[in-house]
Amino acid sequence: MSRALVVAFALAFGGGALALTPDEVNRAGAPAQPKRKATKPSAKPSASIVKAQTLLARQGISPGEIDGMDGENYRKAIVQFRQRANLGEGDIIDNATWQALGGDTARDIVTAYALTIADVRYAFTKRIPHDYGRQARLRRLGYRTAAEMYAERFKMSQGLLRALNPRARYRESGETIAVLSASRAAPPSEVQTIEANKRTGMVSAYGPAGEMIASYPATIGSGDTPSPEGEYQVARIVKNPTYHYDPEKNFQQGNNTRKLVLPRGPNNPVGTVWIALSKPTFGIHGTPEPSRVSKTSSHGCVRLTNWDAEELAGMVKPGVTVRFVD
Repeated sequence: MSRALVVAFALAFGGGALALTPDEVNRAGAPAQPKRKATKPSAKPSASIVKAQTLLARQGISPGEIDGMDGENYRKAIVQFRQRANLGEGDIIDNATWQALGGDTARDIVTAYALTIADVRYAFTKRIPHDYGRQARLRRLGYRTAAEMYAERFKMSQGLLRALNPRARYRESGETIAVLSASRAAPPSEVQTIEANKRTGMVSAYGPAGEMIASYPATIGSGDTPSPEGEYQVARIVKNPTYHYDPEKNFQQGNNTRKLVLPRGPNNPVGTVWIALSKPTFGIHGTPEPSRVSKTSSHGCVRLTNWDAEELAGMVKPGVTVRFVD
């Protein structure tokens, strides 16, 4: 990060008052190796883990929600990256893995974003009831808060957003906030096959030569409503979908016994993208709760964070094979 940008952040947010400064993240070294003895997890995000998670996301190996914490999805992303880069098995970032990620040279992990007029005029959905019948009466299932909107836009947890912006108000256009630069470059080849691994809780996309193009943590079915077995095809891709609830075909939610159509929005039960499969009622989709991806069950479908589902949808087309494996 340039000295001018560091100064701009300091003026905007009080410099030393930041719980986690952009400079700490941008200049961070490799994450420390985990200690043998269990220790109480830190409430403060780790600058080096934020950097590592962002670099993994740039490679198309998603850690899910970037939060700066040493968690399951982060470890699974390391495993996937090491396998793809032929760096051996393991879920820790050793020196070879750090160098392959470009960790020592990357200095642009946290950057500045200026709020636009459209940002500050966004119509938030202040309260979203749990009951589908009540959700169906709303006009939109939009973001509930500015923190939720910006965190999701930049692939991060709300906790990390707050740590980087403890004094942010999110009220005026031109206000500058610290965000992650976690977008990946366009993949080198087209996706030919998607594999949903029920055992590891990972969805991986492969190219024509069997090379891994992308990998995402996922929630894949549950014991009560398992995902299908075998191979299917992508039937269609729907962006910003409505959600069609049918208790006879899907599941029973609360006391809702009739069909409902829930409005569009990032807090829709299937998020911002629906990748329909050739097996009716099943698909790959986003979620209103990115922090719970791969940590809770689904109703048979494959659930990703909204941003991962959007990225995958941008790389596939109808006819792509989707294979479920145990």
